[in-house]
Amino acid sequence: MKIAQVTYSTKPRGGVVHTLALAEALAARGNDVEVWTLGRGSDTAFFREVDPAVRVRVVPFESREGEGVGERIERSIGAMARHFSSSADVVHAQDCISANAVIAAGRECIRTIHHLDAFTTPRLVECHELAIHRPAARICVSRAVAAEVEAEYGYAPTVISNGVDAERFADAAGPAGEALRARWRADLGDYVLALGGIEPRKGSLDLLEAFAMLRSRRPELRLVFGGGETLFDYRSYRREFERRAVELGIEPTILGTLADGDVPSLVAGATVLGFVSTKEGFGLAAMEALAAGVPVVARDLPVTREVFGDAVTYATDVRQISDALERVLGGGAVDPAAGRRLARSFTWSAAARAHEDFYRAVLREEGGDDAQVPVVDHR
Repeated sequence: MKIAQVTYSTKPRGGVVHTLALAEALAARGNDVEVWTLGRGSDTAFFREVDPAVRVRVVPFESREGEGVGERIERSIGAMARHFSSSADVVHAQDCISANAVIAAGRECIRTIHHLDAFTTPRLVECHELAIHRPAARICVSRAVAAEVEAEYGYAPTVISNGVDAERFADAAGPAGEALRARWRADLGDYVLALGGIEPRKGSLDLLEAFAMLRSRRPELRLVFGGGETLFDYRSYRREFERRAVELGIEPTILGTLADGDVPSLVAGATVLGFVSTKEGFGLAAMEALAAGVPVVARDLPVTREVFGDAVTYATDVRQISDALERVLGGGAVDPAAGRRLARSFTWSAAARAHEDFYRAVLREEGGDDAQVPVVDHR
């Protein structure tokens, strides 16, 4: 099967990580796979090396100083639409920018809806809505998000979970990764880690407030944030975060975008992962932490309950997050073996097989009505 995967960036955001891992797994199963993306600024390649079996098409996209989010997204759609040209049997868009661009280029597409966004700007709302209504078929990576899509839009997406490169993170937690973990520990000491940058959806302010409550009892701990590349403008949220950190007397360590090779050891070296997002599609970062044997404090959401079950410690608000962190640090964490087993149960090979079945079913269905494609439990 000839398959085109389309994503909006070369940077290590969750949807981009998903796109590359899925593309490589599909290619390993004998499919002819290409990945299209936008090369923002001077980028000419993805944040990590991609299996040579996958062809990579990077569309140039120059930066513009002072550009608003709406204009940047509009230009993103236009740039990809002008360049996109593929003879693939299946075109699979992984975000609303990609879906709008592929449709503007005159191709049908399948869309993975990783989570539903809540935009307020009219053009962004339109972009978001079109990318749900216009695709020929829809996938979600969890039943919780699929239920949201069905309740709000009337579609019944097929559910295909993410895979997890569990072995990579387990290795980072083992003897082979000891030196790299030690390097992080030498720089950071004992640390509570959050991945994904400082932004509203990640609940960064809540984690900061919870850490402040904990600090008097655990003064040796550091709060560390890694990652954070995004299209959106969270400067006001970041300013509020920085203002509140000063008020609380906390100096969090902000690592920014990380080299791909540094991520497993950073995760494996953490004392606990704070995963307090207000909205998620699956929770790949938390699953990778479990693969490394690192305990996770997660916000109690339908999607986290569905995906993680009893393998993490749950909290709802700032006080509960702080209390949960203290319980975990005091030895009250879930047995790490349960988390490792759960992470190993999600593989990209199984996800690729489920996608193949889905693609074939959609191709057989005239018009690609995703309501007629069954939910897939590929584990």
